Amino acid sequence: MVVHVLVAVLGYVLPNIPMGDVYLVYEPWARDAVEGRGVAGISHAWIYPQLAILPMVLALGLEWIAGYEVAWALLVTLADALAFAMLVGRGRSNGRMLAAAFWLGFALLLGPVGMYRLDGITVPLALAGCLWLAGRPLVASILLSVATWMKVWPAALLAAAVVALRRRLVVVGGALIVTGLTAVAVVAAGGGAHLLGFVAGQTGRGLQLEAPISAIYLWQAVAGVPGALVYYDRDILTFQVTGPGVDGVIAAMTPVLVVAVFSIAALGAFLAWRGARFVTLFPPLALSLVLAFIVFNKVGSPQFLTWLIAPVAIGLVLDRRRWLLPAVVALVAALLTQLVYPVFYDRIIVADAFGATVLALRNLVMLALFAWAVARLARVPRSARHPSTVS
Repeated sequence: MVVHVLVAVLGYVLPNIPMGDVYLVYEPWARDAVEGRGVAGISHAWIYPQLAILPMVLALGLEWIAGYEVAWALLVTLADALAFAMLVGRGRSNGRMLAAAFWLGFALLLGPVGMYRLDGITVPLALAGCLWLAGRPLVASILLSVATWMKVWPAALLAAAVVALRRRLVVVGGALIVTGLTAVAVVAAGGGAHLLGFVAGQTGRGLQLEAPISAIYLWQAVAGVPGALVYYDRDILTFQVTGPGVDGVIAAMTPVLVVAVFSIAALGAFLAWRGARFVTLFPPLALSLVLAFIVFNKVGSPQFLTWLIAPVAIGLVLDRRRWLLPAVVALVAALLTQLVYPVFYDRIIVADAFGATVLALRNLVMLALFAWAVARLARVPRSARHPSTVS
């Protein structure tokens, strides 16, 4: 509670409106939905999957307390508290307690962007799903699938579960149930034409300022290279970069991301076929896939760092000694991300060398963590059994 109160207050006191998305976009979308002016993702194309509207509308039910911003913070805090209780359990596991401490430290170091974004709702759903994968795979798959239909990133955890878990058909079944029900509801509401609109909305975007690949043009802008600059895209409400040859880079990033994700998944599938156990395979596979979604993405929003919480926490639960180092690196990345946004963001958007250096350091830390995750994945021990005996 103390950590969440501190993070919530930081949203009001730090510069560059870190909770701007809540009252600038979430609240209007929610009001439009409940007041009959159209539901995003159904009445018109949307950058998010359709279930993202649910927490936005739910927050309206709490706004009587102190306004929509406080309502959103309370909704995230409640969701986090439920997942936190699952994680801690009876408090008898050192791994679970360390994972809980990591989550709190990460939330504090990342700051308000982790709370005042839609990702703040998907993280506890994803973590709960990961905790239940071994014992309740159907429930876990449903939770992960619901989170995916709010924000696409938990699909990386679903993919890791399908690869690493022997009861993978149950996981696939849960995902199909949620996807089918969502599709039927959207089509019945008249939004069939926009069911997958979020896919086109993401693939058509430019290079967001904070994405690792954007460093090419950010540093050109710092150096004053003609044509290289940071600009504000009013359609998607974010800062992007441009410069010589940017269209080719934009076109290449989605295929590069797809290749990276499929390559990592293929490595995980090979290890599973060779008999790697779920407890050793799932955490590094999940972290590798999540980081691939970040480091090869042309979108690089600071809230993407929240995606690290679930795979690192599960790693600490299952093997706290081996996962202590990546947990510390993730904490450093969280702190640097808060310095990037919101603390020094006003300097980064004007291509200031100091701000660009802070962002570059954050991205280098992310790349180092990605390298560790892939290397750890490649070293996952395999069973001595013949592959044909692995179900």
